[in-house]
Amino acid sequence: MLGSDGLNSKEKILTQAKTLFAEKGFSGVSMRNLANKVNMSVASIYHHFPDKNSLYLETVQFAFQDKAVVFSAIWQGKSPAEQKLALFVNALIQELAKDREFHCLIQRELVDANPVRMEMLAKDVFHEEFSFLLNVMKEITPERDAHLAAISVLSLCKYHFEMQPIRCFLPDWKPEHEEPQVIANQVMKILLEGIL
Repeated sequence: MLGSDGLNSKEKILTQAKTLFAEKGFSGVSMRNLANKVNMSVASIYHHFPDKNSLYLETVQFAFQDKAVVFSAIWQGKSPAEQKLALFVNALIQELAKDREFHCLIQRELVDANPVRMEMLAKDVFHEEFSFLLNVMKEITPERDAHLAAISVLSLCKYHFEMQPIRCFLPDWKPEHEEPQVIANQVMKILLEGIL
């Protein structure tokens, strides 16, 4: 049954859980707190999710599903590897700029670095997309370590958003540095000069 916001109960829980996990991290969110936010009983939350780990995993999957569709279209395309990389970098930066909550959710988890949740996220959420990026990097730079090259691509994209709160106060900052396309172009320029 859909609520007045067009979401079913589970989607409503996941939407609010995404916000809470992004704001407070895994340990800062309780099932009771979430139940209060979605105006449901704790039992209703447990009806959909057997435990907090299951809720968390589904929340990240829920937050990532629209991005996975965008990335999948790139990987499945007929473009050459270099163009796939450029399209991916552009799409990733656009998604990070558009969905600040998702970026915060992932950043909090990386800082916390709980090994059980890290393994769960790596295997159940990001494995497929990373494998596609890995294959593209193997094709582009067969002589280099593809894993480190793929991690470098992700790091270059993500770090711009980690620095966002401070970079406007650093020397030579310009307002256009906040534009996703400008960031994507700069990242690709660095990548092209460094690996291709």
